[in-house]
Amino acid sequence: MTQILKIKKIAVIGQGYVGLPLAIELAKFYPVIGFDIDLKRVAELNSIKDHTLEADIEDLKKVLDIRHRTEFKLGYLSSSSLDDIKHANTYIVTVPTPLNEFNGPELTPLKLASKMLGGILKKGDVVIYESTVYPGCTEEICVPILEAESELKFNEDFFVAYSPERIVPGDKINTLRTIMKVTSGSNAQVADEVDRMYSKIITAGTHKAPSIKVAEASKAIENAQRDVNISFVNELALIFDRVGIDTTDVLEAAGTKFNFLKYKPGLVGGHCISVDPYYLAHKAEQLGYHPQVILSGRRVNDHMPLFVASKVVKLMIAKGHKIKDSNVLILGITFKENCPDIRNTKVADIYSELNQYGLNVDVYDPWASKIEVKDEYNIDLIDIVDENKKYESLIIAVAHKEFNSLNFKKYKFGGSIIYDTKSFVNREFVDGRL
Repeated sequence: MTQILKIKKIAVIGQGYVGLPLAIELAKFYPVIGFDIDLKRVAELNSIKDHTLEADIEDLKKVLDIRHRTEFKLGYLSSSSLDDIKHANTYIVTVPTPLNEFNGPELTPLKLASKMLGGILKKGDVVIYESTVYPGCTEEICVPILEAESELKFNEDFFVAYSPERIVPGDKINTLRTIMKVTSGSNAQVADEVDRMYSKIITAGTHKAPSIKVAEASKAIENAQRDVNISFVNELALIFDRVGIDTTDVLEAAGTKFNFLKYKPGLVGGHCISVDPYYLAHKAEQLGYHPQVILSGRRVNDHMPLFVASKVVKLMIAKGHKIKDSNVLILGITFKENCPDIRNTKVADIYSELNQYGLNVDVYDPWASKIEVKDEYNIDLIDIVDENKKYESLIIAVAHKEFNSLNFKKYKFGGSIIYDTKSFVNREFVDGRL
């Protein structure tokens, strides 16, 4: 068997929320090329800018400088050229793995990345996948593509590994370095070498899984577990709304017991929690098992935007507001607070539902890119909140810190309905909340 080469030069495929922080940290120990097909993204990074706000700009500047000082024996370069990555011996794939229109895995980016790498793969190279997949995907989908394109033999001429990404967008405390990393490899030698590589950058340590499938499954269940737990409290919110009591009050009371799990109701979007359960369900159904708990949790969480929209309309009717052509302001469209990430945001579903009621809906979000929101959801964000404009209803969808400066008391006493999905506003000004 061809002996695996020591990791010498790394290419990180995809320079988004996952790939960029990873490339920066690895560039402190290796020469690293951050590959991305988006020419604007490449230019942005080489100009020491990052619109995702995930990178530490000082760290990015440092690893770009290191490249020049060491004649690229260490450091970072962003590129969209295959010529720049073909001399690497380790490739880390961090492309997105979203859902298709039927809530099934959309593996096109993963397949295209594998096909591209297969065209430049050499003997002794290692391909590490970080993209979230279902158990078995790396070996059943990616490896055959690599073999076909390279005409090399898996686990003889080239090797693969899987180490699931655990990036939390917008979180500056739980970062890449401080979250333990699960690693794995296609044989023991590869697993050891890959684990050593990650150990250099992960201060929290690593956990070497016994197989690639185990590592893949660990990622899927992390987020499926959170999804199911959130769906439980979301269902409680639906029940307590009918009872006529406040869900937060109930959770605070129940949370006084030491072993109560303190989850909160809310809109479940983002690149992981709202996606990964469907990947796990896809694999289960391939094997003839129809998951009950996982999919029931997804149904509850997917229903919450419709509940919020209909609840707001009911509150407006109860207060004597007309519905058609009334003005509604939605505060926030990103999938979480203080973060520009709009992937799979459920706020877009609230917007769509309110439009169908005939309401005029404005959306304000100081964190989100107006261009990205328009391209992805066909929603035009407003530039500022005009406090002189009459809004019959306000919905706090995301708890951005900037919203603290809004005068909710003025809106309340001006007759506006205020619905708070995040328990963000002083409750004396709120008409309803999850």
